[in-house]
Amino acid sequence: MNAAYPAIPEELPALFKAAMRRLAASVTVVVASGDEGPVGMAATSVTSLTMDPPAVLVCVNRTTSLHALLVPTAPLSVNLLSREQREVSAAFGGAVPRDQRFSVGDWRSDEGGLPWLAGAQANLACVIDAMLAYGTHSIVIARVVEARVSDEVAPLIYQDGAYL
Repeated sequence: MNAAYPAIPEELPALFKAAMRRLAASVTVVVASGDEGPVGMAATSVTSLTMDPPAVLVCVNRTTSLHALLVPTAPLSVNLLSREQREVSAAFGGAVPRDQRFSVGDWRSDEGGLPWLAGAQANLACVIDAMLAYGTHSIVIARVVEARVSDEVAPLIYQDGAYL
């Protein structure tokens, strides 16, 4: 073991999980397209990265079906859900089989066929610039190429296993 990293106490993973459950976050649905159609997942690990160039950071577990579609230059949509879109969050969080998720919500497609969610707080059309593996996840840096923004500010917020 590297001396710079102390041993992880046995109780730390559970305490870390409890701490992160207290971190309120906006709910998004991240979507990419593959040969068999679009794939999406609900995510709270999305944040702005830079304004120049406009970019977001998305953390994706490497075991998800979405992860296989994430490669540099691939298009990606990031949809920031509104309070009225709890059912969409649940569907893309696993309550609905993968092949039926896009039947929940008002999904539309851009010129390239990538789905985006109508009625969301915002929709970001992105291109993946870089990825970095870390632990069980990949950190995806996606450059924003287009943005749509709702007039009303009413985000869907998730904390401690529930919507606020």
